[in-house]
Amino acid sequence: MRKFLIAAAFAFGTLTFAAAPAYADQAPVYTGVLSRVAVGGYDPVAYFTDGHPVRGTTQFRINHQGYEYRFASAEHLAAFRANPSRYVPQYGGYCAWAVSQGYTASGNPNNWRIVDGKLYLNYNAEIQTRWEQDIPGHISHANSNWPSVLSR
Repeated sequence: MRKFLIAAAFAFGTLTFAAAPAYADQAPVYTGVLSRVAVGGYDPVAYFTDGHPVRGTTQFRINHQGYEYRFASAEHLAAFRANPSRYVPQYGGYCAWAVSQGYTASGNPNNWRIVDGKLYLNYNAEIQTRWEQDIPGHISHANSNWPSVLSR
């Protein structure tokens, strides 16, 4: 009887594990180690309005889906508040090229590009150059891999 209970417990545990939510291995938004601050503290609206990365401040911040986003001005905060999906980086701020390849890597706020009104981050300048060689293809692959890549 004891062997049966152990076997049943193991089987139940396996089924319970298989039913666990997908994408639980990594956070859906890249924030670095021991942080809940998205985009490395940079203002995601500034990429669209200023055309370059601008550090946000704690004076202008908002909690969006469990993550803190910081802004350089009250106007940028208001714009984000009105339409967050317009400004958040694609793939949670993970490197767009890495996601297209089937894994994740940190996104660097200084290696970015806006394509079709969406913000993409890359790991570094070399990786961004690779990504730029076939942006539509890499976006297509990354879209297919996201968000399941979080559980790999």
